[in-house]
Order: sequence, then structure tokens, then C-alpha cells
Amino acid sequence: MPSPRAPCGVRSSFVTDETRDTPDAPQIAKRLLIGEPLTSEQMNDQLLPKRRALPIFASDALSSVAYAPQELVMILLIGGLTFLFFTPIVAVAVIVLLVVVVLSYRQLIKAYPSGGGDYEVASKNLGETAGVVVAAALLVDYVLTVAVSVASGVDNIISALPGLNAWRVELAVGFVVVIIIVNLRGVREASAVFAIPTYVFIASVGFMIVTALIRTALGDAPVASSADFAVHAEDLSQAAVILLVLRAFSSGCSALTGVEAVSNGVPAFRAPKVRNAQATLVLMGSIAICLFAGLTALALITGVHYAENPCDLIGFNCTNPQPSLMAQVAAATFGGGSVLFFIVQAATACVLLLAANTAFNGFPLLGSVLARDGYAPKALNTRGDRLVFSNGMILLGIGAIAVLVVFQARLTTLIQLYIIGVFVSFSLGQLGMVRHWRRMLRGELREKTAATASERHSAHAGLIINGVGAVFTILVLIVVTITKFTHGAYLVFFAIPVLALLMVGIKRYYRDVEHEIAVDDTTRFGSSGDVALVLVNRLQKPVLKALDYAIAADHEKTIAIHVASATDDSEELQREWRKHQIPVPLVILESPYRTYAEPVGHYIKAYREKHGSSVVTVYLPQYIVGHWWERLLHNRRARRIANQLMLVHGVSITLVPWLLDSSELIYGRRSRPIPGQDRAGRPPHAGV
Repeated sequence: MPSPRAPCGVRSSFVTDETRDTPDAPQIAKRLLIGEPLTSEQMNDQLLPKRRALPIFASDALSSVAYAPQELVMILLIGGLTFLFFTPIVAVAVIVLLVVVVLSYRQLIKAYPSGGGDYEVASKNLGETAGVVVAAALLVDYVLTVAVSVASGVDNIISALPGLNAWRVELAVGFVVVIIIVNLRGVREASAVFAIPTYVFIASVGFMIVTALIRTALGDAPVASSADFAVHAEDLSQAAVILLVLRAFSSGCSALTGVEAVSNGVPAFRAPKVRNAQATLVLMGSIAICLFAGLTALALITGVHYAENPCDLIGFNCTNPQPSLMAQVAAATFGGGSVLFFIVQAATACVLLLAANTAFNGFPLLGSVLARDGYAPKALNTRGDRLVFSNGMILLGIGAIAVLVVFQARLTTLIQLYIIGVFVSFSLGQLGMVRHWRRMLRGELREKTAATASERHSAHAGLIINGVGAVFTILVLIVVTITKFTHGAYLVFFAIPVLALLMVGIKRYYRDVEHEIAVDDTTRFGSSGDVALVLVNRLQKPVLKALDYAIAADHEKTIAIHVASATDDSEELQREWRKHQIPVPLVILESPYRTYAEPVGHYIKAYREKHGSSVVTVYLPQYIVGHWWERLLHNRRARRIANQLMLVHGVSITLVPWLLDSSELIYGRRSRPIPGQDRAGRPPHAGV
């Protein structure tokens, strides 16, 4: 038994070189997947220049042009081929809206560059309720962004390789997992991976549009494979026609998704952050407008007929998957089996899959802001090994996978749930910006005697831009709600308030806990006395080590406790105790019902009643193992006892580690002492 003054073992909070050099199997797998940890000082190295920020934050907005024209045409065809007449009108309305939203968000980035985006604007200008509604809407929209983007990417892959249709859901889930892993490696590495596909998509689709337009100008207009298919049209009343056109407009507005991501990602830009974020936003909007207008024009030129129900296409074998609009246009322009066709399809599929990456940057950043403000678990504000908010990324991935599995990765179904959340945030964000500029003009700038004419002009311009943006986005929100509600969007209207209420509940909980644990003038603990209890099952080396720790800690009193569920065991322990002359009193607690923590808890309460409010430290030996399966075989009782005793007043728990031989897999050394010495390098039984 150790002497009463045996040195106390010390556990460090830092990782030793020995541990770092010999990680266990899970650590090795983690390093292979996401790379070596980065220090906090390397944060600036992870900031993005504009050329890398564009594929990171704009991939959603750019990729949405791959399916927005398709959804627009598909809805109009419900009324028949003659309804394609409305396509240019609806497309122009979408483009005007996109211009207004881009200009509006330039103002938002300038006024609120901290990364809170619409949430911060709504919270500060419209109050808590508006803020949490915006946050809930954005979180829902980010989950749906991942689901829709991946489903659309898989849809384009299946258009080129129809034999994969049976594996639609599995492919979608697999792609989400890959995107999670890439993003966990850090923003900088993710931007390097995603930059090439994004730029290839822009170049290939741009080249396809120019080629098709040149062919059309020369009198050789490309023709889509579905151009000769007639459509089963529905008989519509005048009101139904208006609703159909509005529904087509709302589907085309999916081209606006992702615009808000830049405002949420301003902190990830290199300095000057605001200027770089604004430039990226404008570049993204310009490219999206050009691609959306070009693809819509090509859909009309080539005669693409894409039906919501493939069986409505007269002459089409609806047992086969319907080729996407992008696939039909590319095949008509370059030829179905050409290299350029597969390049366009591959680039489209890649950028659609990678569009989910926009959400994997926006969701964690917004989650960190919400956690900082107390509306989300604090774990979302913790950066992982690669300086990214990894908990938020994993949570987003799990949510997206659940949506994909539930809806079987069907793009047509998922698209009906889409853009509701983003237009809720658009509308409240723009209203918040209007109030921001009005407050500036009525208050701060009026009281600021040194305010320049340019500052006042900038505020007036911002008020006008965001005012127009508010009107447009609110009108679109009404249209989207009316046209999509019965097609599945009601689920989003259910999810947003539920999530908002959950966030408010978390905020209230954190507030109550802060109030409960705050130090005030009446805070008194008044502990007197200091006793150590070492729990003993059998006399073994881990128990001796725990006794050594307790004695070395120099408590006023050290007591060994044995909970006796069997008389024979307690008698054997007492004989061993006397034999080895352990200089610590042994107390036997009877436990006829074979419980362990309850008798110890009663003993502690009785001791404190008799000796005053003593501080009681309970020492529990715990095995350190190297194999995952060993964790199932050890420490279960110790963990259960510790959890129960922590509910007893005046008790603290000290876990004393004992390294089994298998722990060398973790620490890279054998846990047994050198023959002739104990772990501290002393002769065996020193002090016993």
C-alpha cells in the first residue's frame, strides 16, 4: 500500500508527442478523412479570395439555373403546348427579381458584415420573433438545398446513365456523405476541390448556349429529342390559367436560391471583406442571369417538352426516366453521344451536387451565430480540428439524408418544398433593412453633425433599393405560398414555426440556467471538512493506485468503502486488508438488494449530518483500454455509480485511470511496469 505521502499522479490536458505520433485506429481514420488538425493561428490562412469564394458561396445560385428553366417549362406544359408562350414573360420576371435581390443584398452586406445575414437584420430591426422565424426558415432551406441539389445532380447522372435509376436514393445518400467529408477538411480545401467543377460548368454551359444560338442564327437550330411529343393538356378556367402561370413563376424563382449565402459568409472572405463579398455577389448574380436566360431561350428554340408526369408526353415510353432539360439541350446542340454532351452532363451533375456545398457553409455559420446568441446548442459554435463548425455540418448532413430517404430523392417532389424558406427570409430581411435605413436617416445621421452628403445619399439609395426588394419578395412569397402550399409546401410551413419555437425554448433555457448559476451577494457554500472515499470491490492494483491518489491529495480523512452484496466477498476483502496492512480504515456497507451507489449515497448523507457539510471526494478506479469492444466489458458499474453519486450534495468524483496492456494501442507504450519497478519507477510494494 502506498505511504501516506506518496506522490500524486498528474494528468495533463495537452496531447503529448508520444500520443500524437501513435494515434489509435479511429484517430488514424479521422486524419485520413479530414487531415491533420489546424491551430487557431492558422485561421487567416483559411480565408478565401474572390476566385475561391465564388464556387463556395455561389454554387447553389449558379447550379439552380440547371433546373429552374426545367421547372418553369414543366409547370406551363400542364396547360398544354400553347402555354409555352408565357415562358419568356415568366423568365423576364424571374430575372428582374434576381437583379432586385442581388442589389438588395449588396446593401445588407455593407450594413451587417458580421455573417448573421437576414437573421441579424431581422433580429435587430424587427425583434426576436422575426429573427428566429428567419433563422428557422434559413435552416430549413439549407437542408432542402442539400436535398434538392443532390437529387437534381443524381437526376442528371441518371439522364446520361439510365441504368442507375434503381440506385437513386443510395447514390444521393452517398454523395451527401462525400460532401460532408470534403467540407470537414476545411473551407480552403473544399474551395480547391469545388472550384474546378464550378468553373467547368460555367464554361461548358456558356459554350453550349453560344453554340446553339450561333447555329440558330445560321438557320440550323438544334432540336430536342422531345420536340415531337405532344402533351395531354388539362382544361383550365381563366382563374386556373392565372394560377398556373404564377406557379410557373414560383418554380422559376428557384433560380434565386443561394443568393443569401454570401451575406452569411462574409467572415470567410479575405480583407477587405465587405468589398470582396459584394463583388462575389454581383459576379454570381450576373453569371446566373446569363445562364438562366440562355437556357430558357434554348429550351424554346430546341422545343424541349418536359412533363411533370412523363406519361403525359404522347409518344414517350414513360417506363424510362425522362431526360432532364439540360440533357436534351446538350444532346440537341452537340449530339447525344458526343464528348461535349458528356462534359456538359458531367459538369452539370457535379455543380448540382456541389451546390449543396453552399448550404454546408451557410448552415454552420448561421448555426454558430445562433449558438452565440443562445438560440442553438453551444456545440454549434465550436470549431473542429480543421477550423470549421463541424458539428453544424454533420447536423445538416443528417437532416438532408433524412429528407432524401423520406422523399426517395425525387426532384419533382422535393422542389415543391423548396424556396418557401428562402423567400420568408428574403421578405423579413428586406423589411428589416428598410427599418434600418429609416432609423439611420431619422436618428443617427440626423444627430451626426459631421455626416457627409455621400452618407446620406447612400442611406437614401439603400432605403429605395431595399424597399423595392421588400415589395417584390413579399409579393413572390404570397405567390409561392398560394401555388405550392397544396403541393407539399405545407410541410415547410409546419417545420418553420416548430423550429422557431424550439429555438426560443433553447434561449429561455440558457437564460434560466445563467440566472441560476450567476454569483450574487448571497452565494455561500460554507463547506467544512474534507473527506476522501475510495470505493473498493476487491484488493487489486487499480484500487491501490486510487488509495495512493487519495492519500497523496492530503485529505483530512481517507476512508475505504466496500459495498457488500455477498458476505463471502466482504470477509475475503477484510482478510486481504489485514494481511497487507493497508493504513486506511475499511468500512463495509451491506447491500441486500445488490445496489452500489445507493448505500454509498446514504453513507455520505449520514456522514455529513454527523460531521457537518464536509466536501466528499469519491475515488473510482477506471480501466483505460485500447480496443472498442473492451469498452463494453469494463467500467459500466463505475460509470453508473459516478452518475448516481453526482446527484448527492457535497460530492465530487475523481476517476483514477489504470492502463491495461491494450492501452498501448492508444499511448504507444506498454502499461505494465518494468520488472522490479512499479509505474513510478519504485521497487514493488514501496510504502505498503
